Amino acid sequence: MEIIETFTSLQGEGLKMGIPTFFIRAAGCNLDCRWCDTKYAFGKGTERNVRDLVAECDVSHVCITGGEPMLQKDLPELLDLFLAEGKHIVLETNGSLDISGLPKNDNLMISMDIKCPSSGMSDKMLFSNIFVLGQKDQLKFIIDNGEDLDFAEDILMKYPPDTNVIFSPSGGLDLEPLAEEVLSRGLEVRVLPQLHKIIWGDRRSV
Repeated sequence: MEIIETFTSLQGEGLKMGIPTFFIRAAGCNLDCRWCDTKYAFGKGTERNVRDLVAECDVSHVCITGGEPMLQKDLPELLDLFLAEGKHIVLETNGSLDISGLPKNDNLMISMDIKCPSSGMSDKMLFSNIFVLGQKDQLKFIIDNGEDLDFAEDILMKYPPDTNVIFSPSGGLDLEPLAEEVLSRGLEVRVLPQLHKIIWGDRRSV
């Protein structure tokens, strides 16, 4: 696989926030979100053997992220190897690529974004993916403004998900305005920060 970086840190987002996790950041992305905080992953990475990546992991939880890891042809092999080791995997994907072929395994959580209008990529979404997500997975929306919130609310009405829904503010920190809007609209979603930015700010890894 073509890899930008690997590191062990705390999971900063979603339902597994705070858990020590081995991160694998794959190179390349098919989207270009305006507020993306990992644009350094768009470039060329280093070719790594998937077995070496598995051997490098010394904790129980793994996050495969990017970029967009589903662009990597060796991703299925990497998932199979980690699952065979009994690891708990979070696979982060951007919502634009078909996820129906991913393994059905209790130890694999799909963490899928739906890009809102502020990203500039909302027209690239494959909304049928929402119905692939199960109760162990998570569906994330990054909310920057009222248009984003209207868009997210509309998507949840059109494609009712059977999964965990998470709203986070762009930048990951300013929770109060979003929390107040979620409460006033009666939305049954989680409002969560990005923990790593609270702890370490904009540093890439620890």
